[in-house]
Amino acid sequence: MSLSACIITHNEGDRIERCILALRDLVDEVVVVDCGSTDGTVGIAESLGARVFFRAWDGFGPQKRFAEDCAQNDWVLNIDADEIVTPQLAREIATLMSTPPSLSAYRFRQVTVYPGHASPRIWADFHNYVRLYDRRRVRFRPSPVHDTVDTRDYPVGQLDGIAFHYSYRSLDHMRAKLEKYTDLQAKVLQKSRLSVFLRIPFEYPLLFFRYYVLRRHFTGGSFGFLVAHEIAKARHRRLLKFLRESGT
Repeated sequence: MSLSACIITHNEGDRIERCILALRDLVDEVVVVDCGSTDGTVGIAESLGARVFFRAWDGFGPQKRFAEDCAQNDWVLNIDADEIVTPQLAREIATLMSTPPSLSAYRFRQVTVYPGHASPRIWADFHNYVRLYDRRRVRFRPSPVHDTVDTRDYPVGQLDGIAFHYSYRSLDHMRAKLEKYTDLQAKVLQKSRLSVFLRIPFEYPLLFFRYYVLRRHFTGGSFGFLVAHEIAKARHRRLLKFLRESGT
């Protein structure tokens, strides 16, 4: 079964190479959809054999759906430029694709790696998203904020292998990403102003507890404390942004 890897990018020149190199022996093509990088991302991707397309940014879902349409194969491995498919996951996917897969979609975990670290900390937090799928049956949702695959009523498989997720380069980079993301969230949040007012006093403490304890950033020492703080602060600020947006 032929397989296309799809990646959306913007100024990923320091990370796109290792992402593509981890895929080259696994997939039949790499599709990169760039929205106007100025740091050499496009040139690096092209030098590694990727097919690169330009699309002006209009949200996560639309970008990823466009990448699906650019792919030459129906089976798609969606991966972000800040993620690296591990050898274990690559072998598992290769085995799965050696015959027609029995399911239409498969999840695998994207495990957080802190800046300056080569691998995840103990008990690292992770997302577990559908990233390997047959685009004829399932597709990314068109939401500009939530980049998730709509699997409809199709059963979903779970892969054992993981991808390393280098989500942020530093705390400053994390703050900038959260600021942009919460700007988008505030515009599409579908809540009443009253419910948001009632949530504001509890948002920070509850979110800090979720990320520091339940998502185990406490295993990251002082840096993990700061990560949980920044996420909780950004989510609290998202509610304030929503009130400003909805009050205009």
